[in-house]
Amino acid sequence: MGYKVVVVGATGNVGREMLNILAERQFPVDEIAALASRRSLGTEVSFGDKTLKTQDLDQFDFTGWDMALFAVGSEATKQYAPKAAAAGCTVIDNSSLYRYDPDIPLIVPEVNPQAIHGYAKKNIIANPNCSTAQMVVALKPLHDRARIKRVVVSTYQSVSGAGKEGMDELWDQTKGMYVPGQEKAPSKFTKQIAFNVIPHIDVFMDDGSTKEEWKMVAETKKIVDPAIKVTATCVRVPVFVGHSEAINIEFEDFLDEDEAREILREAPGILVVDKREDGGYVTPVECVGDYATFISRIRQDSTVENGLNLWCVSDNLRKGAALNAVQIAELLGREVLKKG
Repeated sequence: MGYKVVVVGATGNVGREMLNILAERQFPVDEIAALASRRSLGTEVSFGDKTLKTQDLDQFDFTGWDMALFAVGSEATKQYAPKAAAAGCTVIDNSSLYRYDPDIPLIVPEVNPQAIHGYAKKNIIANPNCSTAQMVVALKPLHDRARIKRVVVSTYQSVSGAGKEGMDELWDQTKGMYVPGQEKAPSKFTKQIAFNVIPHIDVFMDDGSTKEEWKMVAETKKIVDPAIKVTATCVRVPVFVGHSEAINIEFEDFLDEDEAREILREAPGILVVDKREDGGYVTPVECVGDYATFISRIRQDSTVENGLNLWCVSDNLRKGAALNAVQIAELLGREVLKKG
């Protein structure tokens, strides 16, 4: 016996990826519905070897459905997620709306699966920010061994994190560099993204950080340990898919780089590719379409007492969004609903 599953926002980048991953991982689905806004009504999307026509989110009745994977913005989520939850359909939400609600679990299944049981308070589970998700997968096994005191992270985030509009803008601006009359002024981003980097993701906050940077701080504390200090600089780069992070970690106890490498090799969801030679590391182009979070460039940091540096790369549309949501659905089914 399988589940009745709804994918909300099925025509977007993340929604389509959710459908792909549900099919790839052979999630036990008895029935599936693809929902979108009225303007996308009837658009066809793929689910394995099947083609689904999108239904109108505004008219959909969630009664009798087991779980709904939401891949729409916070405004639409605020309107429709409570309706789904009240109808008995457990919501797994990819927006930022519920991540910081103390009554709603924020889950990365490799890191804090035990938090799944907190879903019942509101019948909603939150999916973390894409940049946080891949980082905490790397941090957790190291934290269990040597206790992390402080993390300094610089991110190099692909334009797909800004949705289809971000990807289109990079493509159009790149073409415009070579085709006279095809120049494209910035609209989705604050400055030119082609052949450039932009140290600005989301809105600025009073302390000078951006909200993306604040998210990494708050979510790491909620998912891993509130005692960990985190400082982040988040940068948009001209890459279509795949987020990269340079992470500096300071521990309470000494952790040798060789031991850290072995710990990460054994950790769930991680692939270590760390050869000290040309090409002995993973770049975002190489991680696209993969489930894993890749770790490279593991090395001691001699400038602090107990420090390590590492390089972390992941497909942000997968582990940073759709894959993590499906893994949460699998965890929910396995630990709570137990139908599949």
